[in-house]
Amino acid sequence: MIIDLTAIAQRWLHRNTTWRPQREPFDPQRYSVTPLPHTRIAKDFILTHHYSGTFPVALACYGLFERTGYHEQRLVGVVVFSVPVQPKAGAAYGAATTRFCDLGRFLLADRVGGNAETWTLRRALKLFAAEHQDEHRRPKYPLILAYSDPVPRTDARGTMRFNGHFGGIYREKSALYLGRATKRRIWLAPDGTSLSDRALSKLRTGGHGAAYTYEQLRRHGAPVRMIGEPDAAYVTRALQDGPFRPVQHGGNHVYAFTLGSHATRAALAATLRRGGAYPTHTDAMPAPAA
Repeated sequence: MIIDLTAIAQRWLHRNTTWRPQREPFDPQRYSVTPLPHTRIAKDFILTHHYSGTFPVALACYGLFERTGYHEQRLVGVVVFSVPVQPKAGAAYGAATTRFCDLGRFLLADRVGGNAETWTLRRALKLFAAEHQDEHRRPKYPLILAYSDPVPRTDARGTMRFNGHFGGIYREKSALYLGRATKRRIWLAPDGTSLSDRALSKLRTGGHGAAYTYEQLRRHGAPVRMIGEPDAAYVTRALQDGPFRPVQHGGNHVYAFTLGSHATRAALAATLRRGGAYPTHTDAMPAPAA
């Protein structure tokens, strides 16, 4: 099933998809976007609600707060700017010498009106640019890459767990569309969760975070690691012998935000490799990978 998200906004509640009308009225007087004093606040919110069940290496986190009473407010959204998942992505899209980061997570609770995304993102970008500057008072990260995953996921019983999203809110915020990332094979757990390539790589090489990834695999039903079994050999065996399904992924959609003066943003935009027309639909259900 192909999902058209031009009229609805996709939200999340306890890692389940919910929907709001795209042009739903939104009262900005009831909301504010502010820096989160502790990364743990953002991490708890993301791990509770985001479909991926993972949290990136954060550089800065901002919260969308809803006023619920006199001197009372509730966290109803999180924006996370993070260390790039692909360190060479800037060069791949034409910005080899430009320092960049990722828009690692952007999540609004399902209680927030469907017209709130661009309002929230605009303020988070402005705060990030102002709070992270170099010695010349210019944005430390003039390029921000954002990814949207358009590939649907089902669990092992065939129930839809993730409908995919193509980044319509980034287009509304005038982000530059850079095309699609590299096609690849991904592995799905029985609940439809996609196993992180980065985490699996850490486990293969015994890097920082390998123990956490091992525990994640075990929770999803992977076999126990044998005594003395090499890191890479275990990952291969766990994926093959565990309850994991390989599927073909057509690549995430990639968007770019530029920060700084008008002249700086225009010059950077001119160097970026564009990806043609903005996407308007999610992908069809992926085929099993060989």
